[in-house]
Amino acid sequence: MFVDRAKVSLKAGKGGNGAVSFRHEIYIPKGGPDGGDGGKGGDIVFKADKDTDTLVDFRFAPILTAEDGKAGSGQRSAGKSGQDLVVDVPIGTVVYRDGAIIADLVRDGQTAIIAKGGDGGFGNAHFKSSTRQAPLIGEVGEPGEEFEAELELKSLADVGLVGLPNAGKSTFLSVVSNAKPEIADYPFTTITPQLGVATIDEHDILIADIPGLIEGAAEGKGLGHDFLRHVERTAVLLHLVDVYNDDAGAAYQAIRNELSKYADLAERPEIVALTKCEGVDEEIIKMQMASILAKNPEAKIFAISSQAHTGLAELLREIYNQIRENQAVMGEGVEIIEEEIPTIKLDDKLLKDTWQIEKVDDKFIVTGEKIEKFARRTDMDNYASVNRLRDIMKKMGIKAELTTRGAEPDSIISIAGKEFTLVEDY
Repeated sequence: MFVDRAKVSLKAGKGGNGAVSFRHEIYIPKGGPDGGDGGKGGDIVFKADKDTDTLVDFRFAPILTAEDGKAGSGQRSAGKSGQDLVVDVPIGTVVYRDGAIIADLVRDGQTAIIAKGGDGGFGNAHFKSSTRQAPLIGEVGEPGEEFEAELELKSLADVGLVGLPNAGKSTFLSVVSNAKPEIADYPFTTITPQLGVATIDEHDILIADIPGLIEGAAEGKGLGHDFLRHVERTAVLLHLVDVYNDDAGAAYQAIRNELSKYADLAERPEIVALTKCEGVDEEIIKMQMASILAKNPEAKIFAISSQAHTGLAELLREIYNQIRENQAVMGEGVEIIEEEIPTIKLDDKLLKDTWQIEKVDDKFIVTGEKIEKFARRTDMDNYASVNRLRDIMKKMGIKAELTTRGAEPDSIISIAGKEFTLVEDY
């Protein structure tokens, strides 16, 4: 079963909680805090794999979950990080989140972190200072990213075969390569992309036989966008035209019209081949070539017969030359830049972080990247942890702004889904 689209729910690992612990050893009455940090939650990583050719596995495993990080413990022992979940996907897989591309895997072995695991919380050993000898603060681990991703497979090949149904694409691919596509005398024999490797003069050429086009494909008719999505990555188009068409020029132009409506396919380097030329009178071949040239005077046209194996070597050499000349056409995919997660410190940079306050009914909702990160790591069942969050809000100027906007000591403050009052005692 070939599947080129799928949806999958992702849940990266939660970070482990930091420990609240104190050193208790004989002859050391004041050992101090020794709670270790929690481990980081596992990431969900996609890896492009040349031996994987479909997204069908995601139909049967629509939920992917990475391992949670372990909690810290005493003696400054850090929790073990959760194991990353590495998932093999076909080369050419594009990953979307809320309609935006977050990864485009175009090379074998290429990896991308799709969902990041949460950071582990700091243990109380992290909070010891000259004025705070016995901190009771232990952060909770952050939740990992959790969302639904859309996957789309776009075939990657040097050459994309285009042409009307029954133009001879599958037969051509079966003859020049190791591919075994289905072949029959009816339209749309090929309903899924087929890849094959042809060799000419010791050079390999990856060729994609993609479902045939019909007029109106750019508007979604027939196999429509399913075809065009796969052909858009190819460096060179090999346009096959059946020599037995009543008007080869009209058949050629029908495909060109559809390509011109989708991305930049009409500008892609193109080679034209008249197929099934075995036993056809030379005058008919010349007439059909002239019909195509009338539509495109610059067309490079070859007469071939896949059945008789004539004209194929010359055609493959021209294809290879075109690929070498137009390698820049091949995209290198979307560069995924991993942002380093900032260390949680009360430094000037963090204190200058932007934040916003919105009042909804009787609740004050505070948003901002850094303050939300602090809130996610706050143990709401630990009064010392909540007071630390209040102190951070004060140092960032959030508390003053809340008071200016009318917040009372018992007003409910909401940050990253966690709710508490503005002041502990009132």
